[in-house]
Amino acid sequence: MSEESETSAGRSRGFARPGYSFDVKLWKVTKTGRKSRPYRLRWVVAGRVHGGTFTTSALADSRRAELWQAMRRGEAFETESGLPESEVRAAAEVAEASAAEPSLRWFEFCRKYVAGRWRTSAAKTREGMADGLAAVALAMVMREDGAPENGCLRLAFRWGIVPANAGQEPPAELKSAYDCLTVADRPVTDLLDPEVFEDVMYRLGYRLDGKPAARETYKRRRRVLNTALEHAVITGELPENPLQKARNKQVGSSAVVDRRVLLNASQGRQLLTAVSYVGSWERSRGRRLVAFYAVLYYAGLRPAEAVGLRLSDCRLPETGWGTLTLRETRPVSGKQWTDSRERHDRRGLKAREASTDRPVPIPPVLVTILQEHLKRFGTAKEGRVFGNERGGVVGSSTYWRVWEEARGYALPPDRVESPLAGRPYDLRHACITRWLNAGVPIAEVARRVGNSPEVIHRRYHGCIDGHEEAANAKIAKALEEEGDTA
Repeated sequence: MSEESETSAGRSRGFARPGYSFDVKLWKVTKTGRKSRPYRLRWVVAGRVHGGTFTTSALADSRRAELWQAMRRGEAFETESGLPESEVRAAAEVAEASAAEPSLRWFEFCRKYVAGRWRTSAAKTREGMADGLAAVALAMVMREDGAPENGCLRLAFRWGIVPANAGQEPPAELKSAYDCLTVADRPVTDLLDPEVFEDVMYRLGYRLDGKPAARETYKRRRRVLNTALEHAVITGELPENPLQKARNKQVGSSAVVDRRVLLNASQGRQLLTAVSYVGSWERSRGRRLVAFYAVLYYAGLRPAEAVGLRLSDCRLPETGWGTLTLRETRPVSGKQWTDSRERHDRRGLKAREASTDRPVPIPPVLVTILQEHLKRFGTAKEGRVFGNERGGVVGSSTYWRVWEEARGYALPPDRVESPLAGRPYDLRHACITRWLNAGVPIAEVARRVGNSPEVIHRRYHGCIDGHEEAANAKIAKALEEEGDTA
């Protein structure tokens, strides 16, 4: 080895007992070249090499310091594990204590873990934790004949994981599944069983119907499980995180926007017009949402941002461009996940500090649409620009249903069955793509829509037209200039 090392040979006070040695060489921290755990520490005990990898250099240096202190104290090291004698004794005591006490079971562990994170988590984060841990729970239940279906087990887990439901009787339709979760669930230590953990990984990446889950769903569930397992290691329920050894399997669709969902200008206008024909004239169900879809299509807002938009956030001049200053989102999470017990949580902007805002310039066509909307319908409760007939928050189910009906009015049958503008969110995709194709710099597009430039480039690089031709023209010009100087 070429690395510098320090040795404890010669510092011993006598002979080491069998299986231990004072002949220890400790090497300096090196880099592994990997992204996940880029730092390596190695040491040699009686000619046998031992080591470990770490996520940060500080952790590696800290571990090296611990081993060096053991060497300075004159401790013998176990040749099999490479650990100082004091650490071997401590591990044996922990193992003895664990054997005396039954391992915590999965459902109870999840309850304690979620309860500890509940107060500091947003409603969407709480729902994401419940979804990821519920997926794992399907692999952590020992099945017998007549066991509840996976769908019921999942619903029972999501109900039981809410701290407010602790000690309450579950709904009648979930009682059988809830009893199964609390009686037939496996100990947390069963996650170290390769067969059990293989089933866990399957549940992360697949839906209840056996089809692959979306790639983002898989990644979110894996993050949830990883954080929970790290907590289990910290609390002593697991000696190590088994997920660190599992390969990051890619499932589901990629995160790149599908070009087939994108609208052209004519289709966008037709769909906004079709929205106004949805519902009866008296209830104005569709007409109330024309401007809602317009801010997605012309300003690139997320639906949750449009739901939370207030009149005080809008600068709508008589002529020229206006501005929407975004400060709040109202994502839909469900009553069981929010502190207010309302379906819509109240949050700051995505991926930003709670006190920051995001000004978005809007073109004259959108200024006019918003002025007409406010003139006809006024504002909803709390000064919000958009509301339902009662002035309440526009629900996601409402704007999804209206959009589905509008597609049926505006598009021919073959297009209705296609992915074209299949979701309201696709209006945001169309807006971002339009700006990129118009030549707006990626950094400015990212600022307006609240993403990073890296995300914009990764998700929309396949949706930008004309760049290949422009690049070819520049290369051809450079070749011509080289020919002139030759």
